[in-house]
Amino acid sequence: MPESSRRKASGMAKILVDDRLWSQLEPLLPRPKRRRRRYPGRKPLDNRQVLTGILFVLKTGIPWEYLPTELGCGSGMTCWRRLHQWQRTGVWRTLHRVLLAQLQATDQLNWSRAIVDSSSIRALRGGKKRVRIRRIDGSWGASTTSLRMAAAFPWPSD
Repeated sequence: MPESSRRKASGMAKILVDDRLWSQLEPLLPRPKRRRRRYPGRKPLDNRQVLTGILFVLKTGIPWEYLPTELGCGSGMTCWRRLHQWQRTGVWRTLHRVLLAQLQATDQLNWSRAIVDSSSIRALRGGKKRVRIRRIDGSWGASTTSLRMAAAFPWPSD
């Protein structure tokens, strides 16, 4: 289905996964599991629909349960379950590596602007040791909200 007719059919103003990007991503995504024949019901949603729902939630920041069904992406729980499944099987790491390799091959990456996040990089030999901070005062202050303290130190009246 061409992109413009798919946009009209789904009611979306902007396509989040265009045909060129989808042709690169589709082989990397696992096929949804087929259900047994004795359990009639809905067929699993197409990966492209689910990916569009996931990207919509991540881009807009809305809660999963508020994902509009008018987008044709299924429910928020369906998208969340598939996101979780893909995370467990390493799909996102593979997608990230493939897309970075393609951008690198076409000289579209500027590594001089890259930032290394210390939360994802292991510090060798434990990193620098923290210096212990000495306490200034060893006792706690009196509580001003305690009833005993309020009785002991009444507020001055006007």
